[in-house]
Amino acid sequence: MANFLTILSEAAGEAHADPTAFGMDATVWVSIAMLVFLGILVWKGVPGAIGAMLDKRIAEISKQLNEAEQLRLDAESLKAEYEAKLADAAKEADEMRARADAEAEALVAKAKADATALIARRKQMAEDRIAAAEANALAEVRTATAKAATEAAARLIADKHDAKADKALVDQAIAGVAKS
Repeated sequence: MANFLTILSEAAGEAHADPTAFGMDATVWVSIAMLVFLGILVWKGVPGAIGAMLDKRIAEISKQLNEAEQLRLDAESLKAEYEAKLADAAKEADEMRARADAEAEALVAKAKADATALIARRKQMAEDRIAAAEANALAEVRTATAKAATEAAARLIADKHDAKADKALVDQAIAGVAKS
């Protein structure tokens, strides 16, 4: 209960005395301790070590920035190289397309010429067959005509000539052969 009363009295604002040592209060002692601590840090070279560490870190960051810049330049050169390759590939594709079109046109023209030549050859062959058939038919007609004429002449001769007329013809033929 005594603690409770002490807490209540402090809360009520009762003033009490600040502790002192050698006539100095706590704030002065904390300031002196801080100055001694900072003096020891300076004497041991801690600021130099911190500076060296910061310089090392700055050098690493600078190196990384330089590497990043070099990587960016390399990436830009690769990009330019691939853009040039892409342009070359597009140009080559256009040239291939043009060559293919020209070859296709040449093939179509050749096919048309070949078809025209084939039609002309077949037409000539058909005309030759027709001419041969006409000649064959004409020869058959002539043969049939000659045969019919020969048969008709033989019948006429057989009907109009008798043995006496035959004898006169045979004698005349023998006389013609003898003269020669």
